Amino acid sequence: MIVVASSNGRIGINAATEILRQGGTAVDAVEAGIRLVEANPEDHSVGYNGYPNILGEVELDASMMNGRTLESGAVGALKGYVHAITLARQVMERLPHVLLVGDGASRFAAEMGHVPQPEMLQPETRTVWANCLRANMSDSDIEAIGERTDLARWVELATDPERTKGTVNFIAQDKNGNICTGVSTSGWAWKYPGRLGDSPIIGAGNYADNRYGAAACTGMGEMAIRASTAHSLVFYLKMGLSLAEASERAMADLRDLGGRYISVMNLVAIDKEGNHAGYSSAEDRSYIYQTPDMPECEELPRTVVSIPPRWGKTGLQRI
Repeated sequence: MIVVASSNGRIGINAATEILRQGGTAVDAVEAGIRLVEANPEDHSVGYNGYPNILGEVELDASMMNGRTLESGAVGALKGYVHAITLARQVMERLPHVLLVGDGASRFAAEMGHVPQPEMLQPETRTVWANCLRANMSDSDIEAIGERTDLARWVELATDPERTKGTVNFIAQDKNGNICTGVSTSGWAWKYPGRLGDSPIIGAGNYADNRYGAAACTGMGEMAIRASTAHSLVFYLKMGLSLAEASERAMADLRDLGGRYISVMNLVAIDKEGNHAGYSSAEDRSYIYQTPDMPECEELPRTVVSIPPRWGKTGLQRI
């Protein structure tokens, strides 16, 4: 039994581990751990008080995958509700669908009895958003931003590749060997409205299969979508590679991506035996894990696999 998480999952990993300690399921553990991160106003990359899109609106994405059945649920561009991971689980368990987005996700949240949170931003976070836009916009531009017909231009100006694109990842394996993965995020700060990264995309930011293992990603989600990073790692395990070999190959695949925008990618993973790993394309990144016999989690450095960044420059064009 084990829980593995991105380092910002520290606030929830004890609760997740306690569920396993009491004989609970991996699905319950993942949901419980992520809910605490989503409710943490100090984490601006997940849930309540997460950094907003270019319009100043918080849009949440989340997904969950049950490695026993390969059932999955996800929500994207969810507004006005905090616990996207619980809603993703309800999509998985209550609907014949995998992914709900936008107004449909919000409607389903209301139907499932979620408590609305109309104001998802604290004032100081809204100030951070406004100050970022002031680098290129006047106050009158900011006030009228929702009426603009050239948002794409402003998104490009406001985007900072070093700005948080964080996410929380949880992977749990319970006493029966069942694996569950969960991912939740408020997405890319100052993103174009409706942007979905890898977090709600099964196979990109999240994948679990009891027979082989599981993986979850954080970072520039567009990269993981294009390379199907989470699924690729699990597929490499299926092909007989070790956890280290599978992780390194999934990360190395990202180096082959062409195009103008390449930034940081991180992943956490386990194999079917409960061995765990964390990888990153950046230095000084870490992940955490905890087993039921550990009173607290342990933090470990991620193994670095270099992916040269580029921003706004064309690279690796293919004929």
